[in-house]
Amino acid sequence: LDNAATTHKPRMVIEAEANFYTRQNASVHRGLYPLGAEATELYEGARARAARFLKARSPAEIVFTSGTTAGINLVAHGFARKILHTDDAIIVTAMEHHANLVPWQQACREAGAKLLIAPVLPDGTLDLPALDRLLAGPNVRLLALTHVSNVLGTLNPVERILEKAWLHGVPVLLDAAQSIVHEEIDVQSLGVDFLVFSGHKMFGPTGTGVLFAKTDWLDRLPVWQTGGEMLREATWENTVFAPPPRKFEAGTPNIAGAVGLAAAMDFIESMGPKHMKHRVQALSNYAEEQLAALPGLQIIGTTPEKPGIISFNLSGIHPHDVATFLGQRHICVRAGLHCAQPLLDFLGHPGGTVRASFAAYNERADVDGLLDGLREVRQKLGQG
Repeated sequence: LDNAATTHKPRMVIEAEANFYTRQNASVHRGLYPLGAEATELYEGARARAARFLKARSPAEIVFTSGTTAGINLVAHGFARKILHTDDAIIVTAMEHHANLVPWQQACREAGAKLLIAPVLPDGTLDLPALDRLLAGPNVRLLALTHVSNVLGTLNPVERILEKAWLHGVPVLLDAAQSIVHEEIDVQSLGVDFLVFSGHKMFGPTGTGVLFAKTDWLDRLPVWQTGGEMLREATWENTVFAPPPRKFEAGTPNIAGAVGLAAAMDFIESMGPKHMKHRVQALSNYAEEQLAALPGLQIIGTTPEKPGIISFNLSGIHPHDVATFLGQRHICVRAGLHCAQPLLDFLGHPGGTVRASFAAYNERADVDGLLDGLREVRQKLGQG
């Protein structure tokens, strides 16, 4: 029950990676021998698969990264070097994961820009009027926004938010780390400028991720890392970089990981994204209803739709103690600050929360086991 942290991998994903290493292993883009050409075709085929998965206009809008964090840092680095100036502003929300907060803190500090925080209401939803006022402010260069909170499970109304951002000419980066496995995302329909996600949260390999960016942004942003693979020509005096997306992929890439990530996308579509979303939402609803009935248990965030994520605390028992006790009974939940310390400080939970998060392979029996474990926690560590 810790799927917001990482998901288990289907056999077809594991076999895709293993097959690459045992039958197709070669470096990409440079090998003129047949095996090198086959590896390149697989790698670029994975890029095309990701473009189809997101309904992007072109595979050239897909940059492979090591995960959500790397994708956000790539964009933040580019903004700090080329976009941001003194007295400009970046907006983030109060429910961001540290990975969508700290890179913007650093970018603003480097450029002399301001970091503005869109507040969260006590029920765990965004304060949309306050966000509107920030978007209308001067020199706002970007809104960096999570699609689904990794702590509260809040599903942000991104279509409405994007419309507001467009009215003020503010580009948007969407952190889809928690939503990519539950929501069908069409980047063209959304009109989002940047979108990032990690493969391991959607049944894919660790160390894989995708940055989608509109072509004009990829042309505009400077290179992030330099080395092999990402240049067109080099002399002692100068280097000409390759066009996007290659200019952002220095060094030998995670080829097997990309192949496994493409297999994960195949898995999701074969299972049916709508079916998987419905299953997870139904399980979340059941879990929240049952958890709310436990004496002394407080659910953190009261938004009606929590796609697979529920945070809670047991009165008088530290979240770490709850998770440790459950873990000894093979019930895996997360406890702590969930890389969102400012949010939990604001909500009055500086010690963190317990978080249960679900995937489509979970069942009601898993929730029932969690409930039995929590009752035992109360008997052994709490009020009885």
